[in-house]
Amino acid sequence: MNLSIYKEVQREYDLKRQKALLDSDRRKEMLALDEPKFNELVEKKNKLALELSRIVLKSKGIEKEVAKENLEIKLNEIEEDIKKFMRSRDLPEDYLSPRFECKRCNDTGYINGEIRCSCFTQKIVNLTYKQNNMLKLKDENFNTFDIGYFSNKKDKEKYGSDKSPLENIEDIKRISISFCKNLLDPKQKNLLFVGKAGTGKTFMSSCIANEAINSGYTVLYQTAPLLMDMLIEAKFASLKDELKKEQYERVFDVELLIIDDLGTENINNYKFTELFNIINTRLLKDKKTIISTNLSLSDLASEYDDRVMSRLIGNYTICRFFGEDIRLKKKKMN
Repeated sequence: MNLSIYKEVQREYDLKRQKALLDSDRRKEMLALDEPKFNELVEKKNKLALELSRIVLKSKGIEKEVAKENLEIKLNEIEEDIKKFMRSRDLPEDYLSPRFECKRCNDTGYINGEIRCSCFTQKIVNLTYKQNNMLKLKDENFNTFDIGYFSNKKDKEKYGSDKSPLENIEDIKRISISFCKNLLDPKQKNLLFVGKAGTGKTFMSSCIANEAINSGYTVLYQTAPLLMDMLIEAKFASLKDELKKEQYERVFDVELLIIDDLGTENINNYKFTELFNIINTRLLKDKKTIISTNLSLSDLASEYDDRVMSRLIGNYTICRFFGEDIRLKKKKMN
């Protein structure tokens, strides 16, 4: 791992955890100043907690267990009194708790102090690849996916399908949600999104990325041109270049890889080889991949060799997007 990136992420986590703890302390101080009753409850709780610690350290046998149980009952009673007090002031029960961004690791970056949290790893991945598209994920998710932009009119001659664009996108959304739920299932196929620009492929990819990250999985999301150029550069970089080495290795190991805009990269033999290597190696490792392209299947077949196409057709669920250009439609409506 690149040490400078690791230190940068660790420093960021230390700062945001410290801020959450300080904010919590400030809320306690403000409440204690305004509410003497609250202050009394907190002091009583602290004394009991201190007494409990002493008993655990000094006492032994049955005497210890009895005293410990009695103190724990009293502590629970005070906790309940504090909750009642908070409710009486229309404050949430967790008002005094630190508001950590990640509930799994409490912004330490590690679960139980040992296992690195996926949020920490994801942050390293983002910095390693400078994934600016990850900043859009808060706005592009299944909750904000508006199917109202898709027409309910069927036109087999125009769309090459018996479904309307609305019916089609609803089916793809169901497939995508199921994909998220079964991300680690070896039987779950990868996804190939095919269709013209502006029909929802990138947005759907962002929805899946968002869901995967929220479920604790690591995601690498890059356009094909950037990814291919980065891989070629990394492959021929000096062995001493840790960042380039890590960029190359993570493509094969990240839990979900999303390659956007396949077919827009400048094709050469090196890139053919790397694309096949990515697809094939990730299949062997049971790592999930999503590929989106503006090309049709026939266009893909003419651009890429049989080795690539056989793996795409055999191991990917093909979702064809069609309908009006949503981006243009949004601009007209706005």
